Amino acid sequence: MIELGQSVAALRFLAEIGADEAVNDQPTDWTAIASRSRAAAAETARPSGAVPSGAVPPRAPAPARPGSARPAGSAPAAAGSAPPPPLGAAESSQTARAAAAAATSLPELKAALAAFEGCALRHTATNLVFAAGDPSARVMLVGEAPGEQEDRQGLPFVGPAGLLLDRMLAAIGLDRTADTPDRAAYITNVVNWRPPGNRSPTDGEVAACLPFVQRHIELVNPAVLVLLGGISAKSLLQRTEGITRLRGRWFEYASPGLSRPLPALPMLHPAYLLRNPAAKREAWKDLLALQERLEALDAGR
Repeated sequence: MIELGQSVAALRFLAEIGADEAVNDQPTDWTAIASRSRAAAAETARPSGAVPSGAVPPRAPAPARPGSARPAGSAPAAAGSAPPPPLGAAESSQTARAAAAAATSLPELKAALAAFEGCALRHTATNLVFAAGDPSARVMLVGEAPGEQEDRQGLPFVGPAGLLLDRMLAAIGLDRTADTPDRAAYITNVVNWRPPGNRSPTDGEVAACLPFVQRHIELVNPAVLVLLGGISAKSLLQRTEGITRLRGRWFEYASPGLSRPLPALPMLHPAYLLRNPAAKREAWKDLLALQERLEALDAGR
């Protein structure tokens, strides 16, 4: 019999590696999942009975011997009856770009994300986390990926980091629940599903979701863009520096669907500030820079 101490140690080990939720009755061997075979698509598109060029025609089946009839119910499975494998990296990026570009409104974009099969995180997450706040807000904040509380509630920044973010915004007169665009804030993430164990999303997961957040920014078309954390800043600005080098500097974010480049300010992620309270001094400087930019926009009206 396994002792209690061994059971507790095993559970602690599973939690530390990120296996903190049971999502299927049986484990999934992700290493055995291959990219979608293009040959399978070509096989499906080939007319019935056609033989590929250079291939040897299949031999006709031998006549059945008397008394050797196949038992009922043992007919071979129809070709193509197996479910298709998940999209590969190249296919998922292409599919994401096409689906995102076809969305002409935020509800359509959310529906396209819900139907998107190119990110495996959707199969381990509880909810799709789309956005929160007023889409007509002047300030749009883009974080990295949902955490545990965000995954459970289906809303971004509702855990401890979200509470800190709300206090930070309130310090300069902004509120995600405000009913006026001048005071409101609109919040989303680069990745819309929680990575298991709150780990950082991989480069492939970010690449799969990137076309959707780019289209999200185009549809909202804010006056100012705030990028929370290194993943958000580096992926949207196409930079290689870390967030500690990018924060506090104004950049221009350009996209084909925008009529003009947007001023973009990278900032330290609130979760980082919770782990490193001394960095709140830099975050306060960045908040003052954001407030100054908003006041300049008011003065230019």
